[in-house]
Amino acid sequence: MSESPLKPTHRPINPHFSSGPCAKRPGWQPASLSDALVGRSHRSKPGKAKLQEVIELTRQILGIPDDYRIGIVPGSDTGAVEMALWSLLGARGVDVLGWESFGKEWVTDITKQLKLPDTRIFESPYGELPDLSQIDPAHDVIFTWNGTTSGVRVPNGDWISDNREGLTICDATSAAFAMELPWNKLDVVTWSWQKVLGGEGAHGMLVLSPRAVERLESYKPAWPLPKIFRLVKGSKLIEGIFQGETINTPSMVAVEDALDGLRWAKSIGGLPELIRRSESNLRAVVDWQSKSTWCGFLAQRPETRSCTSICLTIVDPTVAALSAEQQAKFVKDLVSLVESEGVGYDIASYRDAPSGLRVWGGATVETSDIEALLQWLDYAFATIIARQ
Repeated sequence: MSESPLKPTHRPINPHFSSGPCAKRPGWQPASLSDALVGRSHRSKPGKAKLQEVIELTRQILGIPDDYRIGIVPGSDTGAVEMALWSLLGARGVDVLGWESFGKEWVTDITKQLKLPDTRIFESPYGELPDLSQIDPAHDVIFTWNGTTSGVRVPNGDWISDNREGLTICDATSAAFAMELPWNKLDVVTWSWQKVLGGEGAHGMLVLSPRAVERLESYKPAWPLPKIFRLVKGSKLIEGIFQGETINTPSMVAVEDALDGLRWAKSIGGLPELIRRSESNLRAVVDWQSKSTWCGFLAQRPETRSCTSICLTIVDPTVAALSAEQQAKFVKDLVSLVESEGVGYDIASYRDAPSGLRVWGGATVETSDIEALLQWLDYAFATIIARQ
């Protein structure tokens, strides 16, 4: 019988590695929300001021151009993307990219729900990107900047034409605040509070370029739009949405939490430091994986590896020889052991993704905690493999 592996002596200070809702910023505690405007209307003067502050800090930290609108919308990132798809598409051909579960959902929306006839679909397996050079600049294009469930990101925006006729609609929910976004290449950008800054769920962010606003004001979709999707009234943009006047009632506790994350981000140095922290977490995993005999990256190319949703596979020959069902059980046992030790929560791969691990490495996660977790992953693997 194999000897039992020794448990690591170092434990993560914060064992939260979920890909959403993600870890709170270092030092966060419930008292951080003591200034939440509870019991007051979001349309009151102080309520609107807090919503406007979210918008203003977002613009400052991300460097969003002054002529781009920023709005707070319902339904998390999904609601923001759906609002854009249903409000903007149909004016010209559409290219839609899917290389993980959420991108594939946008494929379903466009082909099965909106049923747009002039649509081209570019899909690829988990771990890979489709051929970005095939995108038609005359078409609208929909894509995720970072695949939350695949750990694959586009390396840059060079493939997007500066002379495009169509709009670029970018689901950036696991990229905003952790990766450089080329705003001049993007016309619609969405994300949710519960990702890189560790805010609470249910609220989405929608950013529109002047080209996107022009489309909204000059094009009317052939289908009816529910109130929760309406951005235009009388062929004019509803400007209030982008000045803190939300379509429906937001949680003012969640708003306070979003402000807490944004203020923290600004205090540590803004976007450059947020990116540095996220890339440091990825680098720690890369260094560990380069020496590992059992673990690999789901992303096939190093330049496409995500620094937020870091997706890993088990490449050990013993595990690879197991059936798919047995491999899934192996991963489940490994994840359960890590969780039972209280050193890593919610690190299993997404339910639709290949069996493996997914470790959140966004800016609120300390690299020292990632490094400690990796030691425990080695321990857990050795423990489970010894039982085979």
